[in-house]
Amino acid sequence: MADDDARLSGMVPDHLQVRSARIILDSLALDADIGFHDFEIGNPQRLLATVEIWLDDATAPANDDPAGAWDYDFVRSQVREIAMLRRYNLQETLAHAIFDRLAALHGIRDLRVRLSKPDIYSDARGVGVEIASFHAAWPNR
Repeated sequence: MADDDARLSGMVPDHLQVRSARIILDSLALDADIGFHDFEIGNPQRLLATVEIWLDDATAPANDDPAGAWDYDFVRSQVREIAMLRRYNLQETLAHAIFDRLAALHGIRDLRVRLSKPDIYSDARGVGVEIASFHAAWPNR
């Protein structure tokens, strides 16, 4: 494979160079004590958490070495830990807690956190919140 990489070196046109990379944790199912209505307090609810981490470095880890890659288990464990840390009245509060923890990590250029309660309305996939470090639908850098 290294020979193939060497032969292809320099053949990718500039307009097709990788310019961004992100890690996506999509729809992680969580049980959280969340909500402010009497029937919600003390009754954990299912939440779906999606985290998108745009990386400072868009290059692939050298030599396919796992040591140079993001640890998905770590990201997942951080989100789960924060959701179980305490009870939350609002999805907004939990989203900001997750955001703040992940934003403090090294190597992140942009970040988006989306939470959804999928079991609230029978006629909707879910109801939730989304926060991001950028204004548009996608980082503009």
